[in-house]
Amino acid sequence: MNIGSIAKRSGLPAKTIRYYESIGLIPPALRSEGNYRTYSEHDLQTLKFVQRARGLGFSVKDVGKLLTLWQDRRRASAEVRRLAQEHVGEIDRKIEELKGMRRTLTHLIDQCHGDHRPDCPILDDLAGPGRHAH
Repeated sequence: MNIGSIAKRSGLPAKTIRYYESIGLIPPALRSEGNYRTYSEHDLQTLKFVQRARGLGFSVKDVGKLLTLWQDRRRASAEVRRLAQEHVGEIDRKIEELKGMRRTLTHLIDQCHGDHRPDCPILDDLAGPGRHAH
């Protein structure tokens, strides 16, 4: 199948597929006599794997590790579990960071009158201490 077909079937844009190929995440596609990329069902399954892992927030680097483990039938599942646990820890850190952002913004919103006056604690906070509007 060509890149348009595999893009449609995998749910990934052709540009993303070419990017994954260029960084070595997936192997280079075979080429037809006309120098067009051609893909197999195995390539499709690999792209679906990559898309699912990226959808769960794994970094490209970690997806590469997961792909290697997926393709190694003698792998130890402990390594896969460790990668997933590390990722959950990172997700938890991001959640806490987002909660902190939310608290800050909610506080600033509560301080803003939201009326016709020009003073705005939200903009003042974004500008930083001692900064004034231009």
